[in-house]
Amino acid sequence: MNLRGLFQDFNPSKFLIYSCLLLFSVLLSLRLDGIIQWSYWAVFTPIWLWKLLVIIGASVGTGVWAHNPQYRAEGETCVEFKAMLIAVGLHVLLLMFEVLVCDRVEKGKYFWLLVFMPLFFVSPVSVAACVWGFRHDRSLELEVLCSVNILQFIFIALRLDRIISWPWLVVCVPLWILMSFLCLVVLYYIIWSVLFLRSIDIIAEQRRTHITMAISWMTIVVPLLTFEILLVHKLDGHNSLSYVCVFVPLWLSLLTLMATTFGQKGGNHWWFGIRKDFCHFLLELLPFLREYGNVSYDLQRSEDPEAVEDLPVPEPPPKIAPMFHKKTGVVITQSPGKYFVPPPKLCIDMPD
Repeated sequence: MNLRGLFQDFNPSKFLIYSCLLLFSVLLSLRLDGIIQWSYWAVFTPIWLWKLLVIIGASVGTGVWAHNPQYRAEGETCVEFKAMLIAVGLHVLLLMFEVLVCDRVEKGKYFWLLVFMPLFFVSPVSVAACVWGFRHDRSLELEVLCSVNILQFIFIALRLDRIISWPWLVVCVPLWILMSFLCLVVLYYIIWSVLFLRSIDIIAEQRRTHITMAISWMTIVVPLLTFEILLVHKLDGHNSLSYVCVFVPLWLSLLTLMATTFGQKGGNHWWFGIRKDFCHFLLELLPFLREYGNVSYDLQRSEDPEAVEDLPVPEPPPKIAPMFHKKTGVVITQSPGKYFVPPPKLCIDMPD
């Protein structure tokens, strides 16, 4: 097991987000079932932790940017710094929405349309951020998620205020459209994986990559769609399942997303002003991890010394006699497994 290969492409930002969402979903399901009687302010603790780390990381990164002007000329530093500012702006708007949700659930004195107002601002800002990210070749997943769900936010707010009395199955029509697109993506990866398995011209590494992508997308999308269907039926009163049972498929999707963060490249280097990959920063911060991280384990090697002695010794490669060029006095040698055409003894020019 090579630890360097495991953590080489680790994305700590996404791992933090998925971990906080997983813990929040667990606490929320327990609170909705009445297993715990915590305040919703306490249930949202993982969300507060997520937003707190974002704000602190952006503040430290901005301070490093302001006190070190020489860093601004390094590659795409300006683009990454602007991407960090866009991300922290969206997170602040999301934080406002979450605070309003907690206050509305605890007190219940104003309309849900007012609570959803920060999300109504997030969506157009996210569209502009997606355009900027496309021009600068940046991956902005949170921005895409917020921009395509503007109609869903409006429907949910109107349904909670009882302005519309549609069943939740109809209210979530924009969500079903989005999930249909994701199902097409899963089908696309499955078809390509089957074609690569049957092709003899594809190397094993490419086959393994496409099969892994297909399995990952299936493990993310199918449980997520199952969770949404169960939740809609629960809200419409068509089943009597507990919220813990309803949230189980969502936990499976979040666990899969957490596992995929160990193979995803990316992440903004300006969070907390580290300006490098998270693993490199961690190894410099904790030097004793370097020795442990450089150790590779071979699980197939036997520990029996007698078995090691019985292994056949590889034969040395055959020696090839050198060739001597008479005119130049240069000795020409050949490497084992390679063949070089010897120089001609006589060159005869053809007459015109």
